Amino acid sequence: MDKVLAKAAQCASEYLTSLHDRRVFPSVEELAKLAALGGALGEQGADPIETIELLHRVGSPATVASAGGRYFGYVIGGSLPAALGANWLAAAWDQNAFMTSTSPVAASIEETALRWLLDVLRLPTGGGGAFVTGATMASFTALAAARHALLAKSDWNVEENGLFGAPR
Repeated sequence: MDKVLAKAAQCASEYLTSLHDRRVFPSVEELAKLAALGGALGEQGADPIETIELLHRVGSPATVASAGGRYFGYVIGGSLPAALGANWLAAAWDQNAFMTSTSPVAASIEETALRWLLDVLRLPTGGGGAFVTGATMASFTALAAARHALLAKSDWNVEENGLFGAPR
């Protein structure tokens, strides 16, 4: 396993250090090479180091270089070394992070991040929040919270009464 992780770290490092010398969006030729990732499902598992090498050789050139300094598209995030390392560690932990009983560490980290976010935004320390999987779930959660608040102002408890018959 150590060799596989070392190969992945080597490929990731090569990828990140190449960003300043490569195109932001892959070429037509690089995209065409993605066909090498297809094919029939084998009867036996593939060699993990060969898999990492294939992903790096074919996949890395076909990425959008959003981690690089010349990317000015959507707000994607960054690939700071600490964030990348934490992501690897979280993947290795393989936690189901939806509640404390399935991942005490994830719950603790989330509570800390929420406390820090309240501090950064200068919100009351008693405020609450939750992290969701992305913008779609954030919008969905915000709409549900807004619906709840508006119905509560009309003396309608959506949890007890449901939506049928609720004020418009």
